[in-house]
Amino acid sequence: MNSLSMHPDNLASTKDDMIAFIAGHGMRRIPGHAGEDVPSILWEDEANPESWKDFVETAKAAGAAFITMSEVVLEKEDLEVLMEEVQEQEYTLEIDSGSSEVDEAQALVAHIGKVGHLQLGFPHQGVMFLYEASTEWYQHYEQLLDSVEGLGDIVFEDEDEDEEP
Repeated sequence: MNSLSMHPDNLASTKDDMIAFIAGHGMRRIPGHAGEDVPSILWEDEANPESWKDFVETAKAAGAAFITMSEVVLEKEDLEVLMEEVQEQEYTLEIDSGSSEVDEAQALVAHIGKVGHLQLGFPHQGVMFLYEASTEWYQHYEQLLDSVEGLGDIVFEDEDEDEEP
């Protein structure tokens, strides 16, 4: 994943630039995310923070009629769930260190509402070619998610399900 140093905190302006650039090349955008189960090749040009432009031009040269685009915005609810899971994990494991994962998760509050991850993609000969960019805080958020993932599947229930209309 590319880490864009020009926009270390929020990729919203990069997203806007991408939308305009893709449209300027006469291509359509499809809202969608290519998951890990899709055969893919990840674009790697970390030295160039604007290599996404080369990616779009490559898609056009390959004859792609569209580019998929997805974004991840840090939502308050997602961060609250993560903080609860981290607190539970630390309580269960009785970890007592100077810099806890709870403190690290709470530091992410400053990024609520910001775009932390972008993915562009285009299909070509049965493979999805992907470009991804992430902020440093989003990469840290993903690491925290991975650290609590081993606790098992979590079932979320809608509180309104039990109430009658």
